[in-house]
Amino acid sequence: MAAAIRVLAMDAVEKANSGHPGMPMGMADVATVLFTRFMKFDANDPAWPDRDRFVLSAGHGSMLLYSLLFLNGYPGVTIDELKRFRQLGSKTPGHPEYGHTAGVEITTGPLGQGLAGAVGMAIAEKLLAARYGEGLVDHRTYVIAGDGCLMEGISQEAITLAGHLKLSKLVVLWDDNNITIDGAVSLADSTDQLARFRAAGWAASRVDGHDPEAVAAALHAAQSADRPSLIACRTTIGWGAPTKAGSHAAHGAPLGKDEIAATRAAYAWPHEPFVIPEHVAESWREAGAAAAKPRAAWDERLRAAAPATRENFLADLSGLVRPEVADAIEAFKKKASAANAAQATRVSSQKTLDALAAAQPNLIGGSADLTGSNNTKAAGMASVTPLDFSGRYFHYGIREFGMAAAMNGMALHGGFIPYGGAFLVFADYSRPAIRLAALMGVRAIHVLTHDSIGLGEDGPTHQPVEHLAALRAIPNLLVFRPADAVETAEAWQLALEAKSVPSALVLTRQNLPVLRRVHTAENLTAKGGYVLREAQGPRRATLVATGSEVALAMQAAETLAAEGVETAVVSLPSFELFAAQPDAYRNETLGDAPRVGIEAALRQGWDLALRPGDAFIGMSSFGASAPAGELFRQFGVTAEAAAAAVRARL
Repeated sequence: MAAAIRVLAMDAVEKANSGHPGMPMGMADVATVLFTRFMKFDANDPAWPDRDRFVLSAGHGSMLLYSLLFLNGYPGVTIDELKRFRQLGSKTPGHPEYGHTAGVEITTGPLGQGLAGAVGMAIAEKLLAARYGEGLVDHRTYVIAGDGCLMEGISQEAITLAGHLKLSKLVVLWDDNNITIDGAVSLADSTDQLARFRAAGWAASRVDGHDPEAVAAALHAAQSADRPSLIACRTTIGWGAPTKAGSHAAHGAPLGKDEIAATRAAYAWPHEPFVIPEHVAESWREAGAAAAKPRAAWDERLRAAAPATRENFLADLSGLVRPEVADAIEAFKKKASAANAAQATRVSSQKTLDALAAAQPNLIGGSADLTGSNNTKAAGMASVTPLDFSGRYFHYGIREFGMAAAMNGMALHGGFIPYGGAFLVFADYSRPAIRLAALMGVRAIHVLTHDSIGLGEDGPTHQPVEHLAALRAIPNLLVFRPADAVETAEAWQLALEAKSVPSALVLTRQNLPVLRRVHTAENLTAKGGYVLREAQGPRRATLVATGSEVALAMQAAETLAAEGVETAVVSLPSFELFAAQPDAYRNETLGDAPRVGIEAALRQGWDLALRPGDAFIGMSSFGASAPAGELFRQFGVTAEAAAAAVRARL
């Protein structure tokens, strides 16, 4: 059965003339034991909620996963698709892609992120079990990780978080083959990984990865562990290849026809490429059927559950936004407009969350050690602890990347809508996970505060200037920079409703006035941009701004109006949503008059709203350490500068 995986990997990589045969060949024994003796899944329903999750963190070895999916009969993963490995439109892309191939739980390839995402899956399992009991939620998360996964820095954030939270249903099988692309691991690393994991609170053991009984014994021990488990599987990369096994030559290139022929002889495998003998195929089918046996009993337990329990469980898993959310947002907007109280949008965000937490019970929050600064802990949210997962708020520690990756895993697992807080400047740390969320199309909400030089005295190390442009450059990511409490609430509603898109809410430290003082039921932020203040006569200029600078635009418009220069103000809280509007709407909103863009950040990306000859008031350098008001004046991000830019273009 393991040989079937090996030959399929060899054959597919050879046919594609591209890929990584060595890891699937080395880990075939381990994967066979896992899938035939331990994994719980239903190939006919890859989305069964109580299935075990399998994460191939070493995503370059994708043919290991595709072979397993084919042999177990997952829909769409046919022998023809294996023959189309790495070809345009196939179900077998170079690295596993979530949503593209049945049975792929998470997109992997960027090393370490699969492991970190698996931590999020294990967190979600434990959270869901605490709410609905082990009768409905009792599954494990298995990971195959390579040396590269463990060298990447995110692995430290992930394993220490998992160890702290005592995620006992998380099992990592490390492909301990001592080879990387450059050669032996010893060229670059000499870490005692077992000691490292034990220090982080894991159970850790080492086995011969080519001894099925040893692998099975280690996996059996992991079933009863009170902490996450690492099983170091000492393997030979490219196992069985006469001249390339055990060397980096087997890692990332086809073995070649002669080597494959010799390897087939070593396996005593006389069959043609992509041919699996019937008795081997039948053994795999029987194993897959056995893995699905627990499904019927689970279905019965779900049917027997109390109606309210079953209804809430299925509602959480559906990922749908509860109807109460719209009512909560509407009430908040009315209150904010009427109160007309200046406050930071991070505070507006927390007050919105206070309402949303009650309306959307599966909203799960957290922060990377900045709870009081990000304002991410909603009223009534209890903290999750290693011994009590009934809460709804995570203290992720100083682990921005690990937090973002765990949020991806939680969203992929299902049952929860995760959000997490950090300073905007530290989105640099979490950016790879944000990008992966956008690539996968999962709803993870990032609350990014302290959004500009407006944070003041902490200085240029903490003042983001390029980060808005960097986030807006990521496809399929919604970036919101709201101007006041009303836009903040609207942004939260849109982030929740964007089921297949991650979002970033970019919020201020400093207080901002309420600009939307007359309540509107319509979510104007949904258009991305809209006219906040229209000119009283024919427009002579349009000021376009985001976030804290919208108030500056309003001040400049009043100054210009007093001079007889009728000026409109456009608030542009989301570039992505504005870009998605019809041309006619965008043209009508922006108008034909000269435009001035205002944002305390770099200009990159503003071509969406500005034309050649239009002005931009913003940053062109890093900031400085000083009170916020002084910094806005020092860098020329002022209402006076905006008004002067208009006058220069009349």
